[in-house]
Amino acid sequence: MEDPKALVLIVDDKPSNIDLLVDTLKSAYRLRVAKSGTKALSYAESQHPDLILLDIMMPDINGYEVCARLKENPETTDIPVIFITAMTAPEHIVRGLELGAVDYVTKPFYGLEVLARVRTHVTLNRMREALNQQNVLLERMVREKTAALEEMFNATIQTMALAVEIRDPYTAGHQTRVATLACAIARKMGLDDAQVKTLRYASLMHDIGKIRIPAAIMSRPGRLLPVEREMIHIHPQVGYQLLKHIPFPWPIAEIVYQHHEKLDGSGYPRGLSGEDILLEARILAVADLTEAESSHRPYRPTMGTAQALDEIERGKGTLYDPDVVTACLALFREDGFSMDRLSQMVAGDLKSIGYLGEFGGEGDFFEHT
Repeated sequence: MEDPKALVLIVDDKPSNIDLLVDTLKSAYRLRVAKSGTKALSYAESQHPDLILLDIMMPDINGYEVCARLKENPETTDIPVIFITAMTAPEHIVRGLELGAVDYVTKPFYGLEVLARVRTHVTLNRMREALNQQNVLLERMVREKTAALEEMFNATIQTMALAVEIRDPYTAGHQTRVATLACAIARKMGLDDAQVKTLRYASLMHDIGKIRIPAAIMSRPGRLLPVEREMIHIHPQVGYQLLKHIPFPWPIAEIVYQHHEKLDGSGYPRGLSGEDILLEARILAVADLTEAESSHRPYRPTMGTAQALDEIERGKGTLYDPDVVTACLALFREDGFSMDRLSQMVAGDLKSIGYLGEFGGEGDFFEHT
């Protein structure tokens, strides 16, 4: 016996059948009676009984139609229905079960058999409802845990990015600016959310390999010596080595490895070309160059955004993916995107983690962007 008692709706137009069912079930269940299909449908939708005992032959609409409507209605589709009827032909039984009934009892019925079947299906239905509630709870817990893990993952990625940039105030915020620009390009190209997320994480860590480059080289004024340039050219491979064993669900390590490759094979470190370069890496290459050429470096003055855009335009289709270049140029020349706006967006992120203070405040930071 369930506690509280389950509610069973008896649908039949014959008083004798109703009385027999009531006498059989009244000690174990709360009972309600509907003497027509129309009333049964109305009651089921408003009161949502735990189970319905349904006759087939009724004066207004028959039990088959009642069952069909119950299963079509999202409010009542989960209520188990047991047909109790004098229609004993196999095709009648099959039709009732095909309409969604959980059981089919033929008249004249044995009271204890009906009680046993009702008890079985009420118990199964309550177990199903309990399982559904548990699934809802588990799904909420999974969402909460996933959100917490993603927040921790984001913080870890940011920390890894800052580990490189904190060594050189001239590149502070570079990876974050590149990530913001790369994601804007990706959105402009219509990439899906998963690809944009992958690109964001890879962009935030694309220069992590520079952690192996001596700080004196990174911040030394004047043109780099050939040997120093060769040393800097190994940073994509170092980044790959640092990231390749982390079980990312995205090819982040490979994107970092490829972000200095060129369409014509003239890039580094592997000389990849064309479609051998991941699309995310092709986007990152354009975003990286655009941001870097627009910013001040110790070994050269800023080229300015216009000149940076001209450079990627000259390399369109030869050095850089033409679709990526088109999207990047459209952002700046048509959509009002600018480096000042980009810097302001990134500065807000850096402030939130207390980064700008390391370099004497916002003014000093913007001096080099």
